[in-house]
Amino acid sequence: MPIRINQKWILLGLASSLYFLACRQGETVLPSEEVWYAREIPYFPPKNIPSDNQLTPERIALGKALFFDPILSRDSSLSCASCHKQEFAFADNKTKTPGIANRPGTRNVPVLFNLVYQDRFLREGSLPTLEMQVLVPIQEHNEFDFNIVDIADKLKLIPFYDSLAKLAYNREPDPFVITRSISAFERTLISADSKYDQVRLGKTKFNQTEELGYSLFKTFCASCHTEPLFTNHQNANNGLYVHYNDPGRYRFTKIPKDSGSFKIPSLRNIAFTAPYMHNGSLKDLDAVILHYNMGGQHGPNQDGRVQALNLNPTQKAALKAFLLTLSDYSFLNDPNFKP
Repeated sequence: MPIRINQKWILLGLASSLYFLACRQGETVLPSEEVWYAREIPYFPPKNIPSDNQLTPERIALGKALFFDPILSRDSSLSCASCHKQEFAFADNKTKTPGIANRPGTRNVPVLFNLVYQDRFLREGSLPTLEMQVLVPIQEHNEFDFNIVDIADKLKLIPFYDSLAKLAYNREPDPFVITRSISAFERTLISADSKYDQVRLGKTKFNQTEELGYSLFKTFCASCHTEPLFTNHQNANNGLYVHYNDPGRYRFTKIPKDSGSFKIPSLRNIAFTAPYMHNGSLKDLDAVILHYNMGGQHGPNQDGRVQALNLNPTQKAALKAFLLTLSDYSFLNDPNFKP
C-alpha cells in the first residue's frame, strides 16, 4: 500500500524506511506541514524539551509508530493508544482501564496533551521527565507487564524500526531510543484551539453565560487550575475522601501530609474526559462541580483552597458553560495524531 509523504517534510532515507511500516501496519499518513510540531502559542509558557531529545520529523515518526504498536505489551495485545484515545483527548472513558489479560487498572487514565509544558508526570507527579514516565506502563504488572530490553530485542528484528531508529538517533532501537522517541511524539500533542483560545486571540467572544462562568472560575478555581494550561502542575488533596485507599504522592515521598495528594489535572478538554478524579469516581461534570460546591469531605490533608463555593443553580450552570469552552475539537480530529 502506498504511503503519502511530503517530500519537503521528510528525508529520503525515512521515506524508504516507511515502506516497511506500510507492509507491517498499513498506510501511514504523515504530517502535512514541515514544522507543524514546532508551532508556538503566544500566551503559553516556554516548552520543556530535553537537550538530548530535540524534536525532529524522524524522532516523532518513530515515537508515533511505537505509540500505536501493541509490541510494547508482553502479549502484544495493547498499545499506548489502547488506553490513551484521541477522541477522549488521549485519555479513556472508563473508570479504570484494564491492562493485558484484562488485569484491573489501578487509576483513571490521565490525559496526554500539552505535556511539553510540564515537568512532573504520573498522577502523583513523581517523575520529572516524560522519558522516565514511558517506562512505567511498560513494566507495570497490571498494564503492559513487559521489559523494555526485551522490547528492544524484538524491534531490532523489524527493518522499519531498525532503519528509523538509526535515522532518528543514530543508534539501533534500544531502550534509549524507545523512551525518547515516544516522548518526542507525545510532546507534539498540543491542544490550544478551544473557544477559550479563540477568545484569547480576539477571534470571538464568550456569551453572557460563559462570561459569568469565566468570572466565577477566576474567583474560585484559578489558583489551582491556572491559565492558560488550566493547571499549576502542583499537587493537592482535593477532599474527595476523608481517608484515601490510594495514598497518592505519599507512595513516592512517604511524607504523611502527602497522603491523598495528586497532581492537579488540566481542565482543558474536560468535556471529553469523564469519568473524573484519580480513580474515575465522579461520572460527569455536574458531579465534579457539586463536589467543589460542597467543599470536599474535610479530611486531615485537604488543601485549604478547597472550600465550599455555595454557588446557586444559575452560577453552577454558568461555570459549567465556561468549562465547556475549553473543548478543543480540532485536537480530537488532528490527522497528525492519528495512526
